[in-house]
Amino acid sequence: MRLDDIDIAILNELQSNGRLTNAELAERAGLSPSACHRRVKALEGAGIIDRYVAILSEEALGRGITVYVQVTLDNQKRDTLLGFEAAVEAVPEVMECYLMSGEADYLVRVLVRDANDYERVHREVLSALPGVARLHSSFTIRRVFSRTEMPVVDA
Repeated sequence: MRLDDIDIAILNELQSNGRLTNAELAERAGLSPSACHRRVKALEGAGIIDRYVAILSEEALGRGITVYVQVTLDNQKRDTLLGFEAAVEAVPEVMECYLMSGEADYLVRVLVRDANDYERVHREVLSALPGVARLHSSFTIRRVFSRTEMPVVDA
């Protein structure tokens, strides 16, 4: 789908405030409500708008510690990779998981309450995932910034 200036405006507004009503969004994008609704549905249908979410405060919910874990598997066979991916997705403390190039096979972002909570997750969960040969954990000291809005350009 080719994006025009109106599509880009709609996407930027929704990234900034996903709770805008269609009427508010239409006004900001310079469209009628029905035209705006059609555009949003087209962006959703094309998969450009993936989903709508509320972004929660990790600290307010007692999950103020972020740990990045480099995971190395014992082999890179397809079944091993798929088994690990299915199992790690079921771990509620794991917020993101990426298949990587380089020394580690995966990079996993884990949210925990404190060091003791991470020790539990490391010992009881991560090290028990299928195919895991090695874990290398790095604790964040503080978040410098976090972005949820991505730049939108003509696709």
